[in-house]
Amino acid sequence: MPPASDVVAIVKAHQITHIRLYDADPHMLKALAGSGIEVTVGVTNEEVLEIGESASAAAAWINKNVAAYMPSTNITAIAVGSEVLTSVPHAAPVLVTAMNNLHKALVAADLNFQVKVSTPQSMDIIPKPFPPSTATFNSSWNSTIYQLLQFLKNTNSYYMLNAYPYYGYTNGNGIFPIDYALFKPLPSVKQIVDPNTLFHYNSMFDAMVDATYYSMDALNLSVIPIVVTETGWPWQGGSNEPDATVENAETFINKLIQRVSNNSGPPSQPTIPINTYIYELFNEDKRPGPISEKNWGLLFTNGTAVFPLSLGGPSQITGNSTAVFCVAKDDASEDKLRDGINWACGQGQANCSAIQSGQPCYLPNNIKNHASYAYNDYYQKMHTVGGTCDFDGTATTTTIDPSKFEQVFSSLCSY
Repeated sequence: MPPASDVVAIVKAHQITHIRLYDADPHMLKALAGSGIEVTVGVTNEEVLEIGESASAAAAWINKNVAAYMPSTNITAIAVGSEVLTSVPHAAPVLVTAMNNLHKALVAADLNFQVKVSTPQSMDIIPKPFPPSTATFNSSWNSTIYQLLQFLKNTNSYYMLNAYPYYGYTNGNGIFPIDYALFKPLPSVKQIVDPNTLFHYNSMFDAMVDATYYSMDALNLSVIPIVVTETGWPWQGGSNEPDATVENAETFINKLIQRVSNNSGPPSQPTIPINTYIYELFNEDKRPGPISEKNWGLLFTNGTAVFPLSLGGPSQITGNSTAVFCVAKDDASEDKLRDGINWACGQGQANCSAIQSGQPCYLPNNIKNHASYAYNDYYQKMHTVGGTCDFDGTATTTTIDPSKFEQVFSSLCSY
């Protein structure tokens, strides 16, 4: 893994604004200070029992892992455990107590308005998610889930859901077409419709989120917003995992981004946007299990994307032939390029932090590469309001993404 400061530079270069950590890693929390990035920190499954049994352990956890970094690190949520009900059921009896203890500690530290407490659960606690309208939580967890939902409602928090159409499809024995899992349009004869509500489901992702809303409804609780804390698609698998491909992962991730960016909810809750975290930033090469388990990462550790990604909205789409980039001309004089960089990074308000020494776009360290980075950062921000790509005759526009040429920039340093 790159050092924490490099991870933060990579995250910023890809215009990522929210990060979920699986723990409360001090290096990451320190490196995120001053970035404005919204951070969800994690209580590990191993810590849930102690915090559930001791209010003072919860207060110590908050002081060490949250209060110590705020407000310069923008911590906005605590994820208590990971899929506790299905992965560590013996901790389930104290899960809601642990959440309550953490919340009380936040109140004592006067941080309860900034920091929400919730707990990510897997879709496995809903035994029959289709059709969504008849979905219910597994009844053996009813009292725990009821207490959990009451807690989320009382503290104005949200339900954290891990929703994986990849598993819904691969474990579904061919019931659903792969296009439904990949957000691709279905022919009219194959539309997926809930027979009770007659709602059309254009994607398995929407159906999973809706199944969770209906499961809450079955417990007669008012709507608690759902945030998807994990979803993704593996881009490589073993010979028995034919659907884990770069092509499918690229389709799923980019269509997912399009889907959640329209700010609408699933059919039963159209006005509640589905805020979503993509699993995951980097591969986990040491993860046990099938090959696909190791290959969910969006980025290589040098910050380049595994496939073209459009995380920061339209101008970010890498490999889009209509995108226009502003780069330094080959024959421009170094003096003029220096003046151009100084203007772009000063008056022009380009963000040039990535080309400082030790930062991810510093190499290759030559004036033309640094100028291209600064020029393009200025141009992408300003061309819609009249900014030009000239810089005293030292710059030119191109439709060829400079990141495609390794010697110019890694795609991290594309724009």
